[in-house]
Amino acid sequence: MTTETDLEQWLGRTETATENIDASHIERMAVTLGSTPLDVGDALPMLWHWGLFNAAKPYEKLGADGHPETGDFLPPAGNRPRMWAGGRVDFIHPLLVGSSATRKSTIQSITEKEGRSGKLMFVTVQHEYAQDFVVCLREEQTIVYRQPGPARINPTQPAPTEAQWSQDIEPSAVMLFRYSAVTFNGHRIHYDQDYATREEGYPGLVVHGPLIATLMCREFARTHHDKVPLSLTYRGVSPLIAPAPFTVAGRLLDDAAELNPPSEEGETNAGTTDGATGVAELWAEHNGMLAHQGRLRFK
Repeated sequence: MTTETDLEQWLGRTETATENIDASHIERMAVTLGSTPLDVGDALPMLWHWGLFNAAKPYEKLGADGHPETGDFLPPAGNRPRMWAGGRVDFIHPLLVGSSATRKSTIQSITEKEGRSGKLMFVTVQHEYAQDFVVCLREEQTIVYRQPGPARINPTQPAPTEAQWSQDIEPSAVMLFRYSAVTFNGHRIHYDQDYATREEGYPGLVVHGPLIATLMCREFARTHHDKVPLSLTYRGVSPLIAPAPFTVAGRLLDDAAELNPPSEEGETNAGTTDGATGVAELWAEHNGMLAHQGRLRFK
């Protein structure tokens, strides 16, 4: 059994990855996301960096869930299923197609909590992405490891009702497989129906949290071509299960009291607008219930 003292040994641990932002790979991402193809020299759209810098581990280094085994860079989590919780991305300079880039990752915090479904281990990783020696993105990403058992999928929070833009999404098994492929994500809940239902207790294939966030940002970019993103805070609220359709939507906020982003527990955090001239509320919903939410600051 891993103790709190053992986990402290992982704090501050780092790893570095280098990636050539290959135009052919970006073309596959564009097709997967239903977006316009990019050329060499073009800027990556918001959150497409999640399709890059992903470690290619040999089969013997994978866990039963298809993810790389913990205990190397990430702290040991035993047989606890992994969930994608949320995080923050600061958009400083665009990453460009056709050039190499690096990502430095650091374990920032490890916290054990008691949730409604049992004990949870929250691991926050800080990433810094650079290209041509210029920092382009800074990110904090939180991963959650929960106790084994049926997954909680019953949403309890209604989605906002005043969307200014929206798009319906039909998450087919092919879409989920393609997104797993272009992000090199081996987690079996996204493409292995038997594993998702029998081992992790979901009623079907789970739509990737990063895919949902990326589609939320895609719709903002489509409807606000003149806006430059500065930062995004996001969190998963309830899993979405394929092939049930869902909606990504958003609205602009004009009340200063609404501008602070949601915390991990759903509360708002105090903070500045970081030079932003506007803030958009983004969300994904199914049958009127909230599944994913975010705050995008822009100028």
